[in-house]
Amino acid sequence: MAKRGFATASVIMLLLVALGTKGRAENQPLLFGVIIWRSPTLTAQFWNPILRHVSEKSGVSLQLKVAPTGPEHTAMVRRGELHFLYSNHNFIKDNEESGYRVFARPKGDAQSGEIVVLKDSPIKTLADLEGKEMAFPHTAAFLGYHLPMDALLRKGIKITGHFAGTQEGAMTQLKAGRVVAAGVNAEVMRAFAQRENIAYRVLWSSDKFLNLALSAHPSVPADTVKAVRKAFLQMADDPEGAKALAASAEVLKQGSPLVFIAARDSEFENMRRFYRNTVVKVELQ
Repeated sequence: MAKRGFATASVIMLLLVALGTKGRAENQPLLFGVIIWRSPTLTAQFWNPILRHVSEKSGVSLQLKVAPTGPEHTAMVRRGELHFLYSNHNFIKDNEESGYRVFARPKGDAQSGEIVVLKDSPIKTLADLEGKEMAFPHTAAFLGYHLPMDALLRKGIKITGHFAGTQEGAMTQLKAGRVVAAGVNAEVMRAFAQRENIAYRVLWSSDKFLNLALSAHPSVPADTVKAVRKAFLQMADDPEGAKALAASAEVLKQGSPLVFIAARDSEFENMRRFYRNTVVKVELQ
């Protein structure tokens, strides 16, 4: 009887340990991966107030995850290591199998990639860039590298590219005169130029694309995605949510805070089509 009682107690203890472990696992924050456009510090200052609000409203604990470089972010997306994304790297051809599902996007017009020079630059046309030095964010940047480089390659224009690590890093190189031109996200360039008091000219502009989306990995339960989606979509109409969005906008001196609206995968089909046909080698880690 004693042995039987000991065995029963052991089973109960094992069950309790297992349940406790499961509970701890369920309480682990879900990783929210953000594409790196700016420094990690600015990215954290911008996103942490937003994620705190969404976590509180949805009951789903979200933890910001910023890869050191664009290609490393791409690789994390491809491996499905991030539960949620604010990115466009899930639309890259080699990443489509990761299965991320779009559920929202920032409200606003589609955006373009640009090749820009300082206002007083002697560079007047794309052809003038032949043999010159240009800055790009990184090899995984859609608006800032893939679109501009695709245009240059199709015109047979050869340049020497330098990769700054982030969108604003490339713009800083242009501002400092280390390069004669930069491949940029048009919206980020406008905000950076206003903040840093830079006058610039646009040499080339791409077609417009809906650039970034909020997406969820297929491993995330539907109810969890629904709760997070609801929190994002209602954020601008919630007093505390609006305050968090305004605080984030102030970090970057944005003219207006983000507003998130519902979205579908089909809205990003032109980006997928570009990646299927581009002449640029999309480098993945």
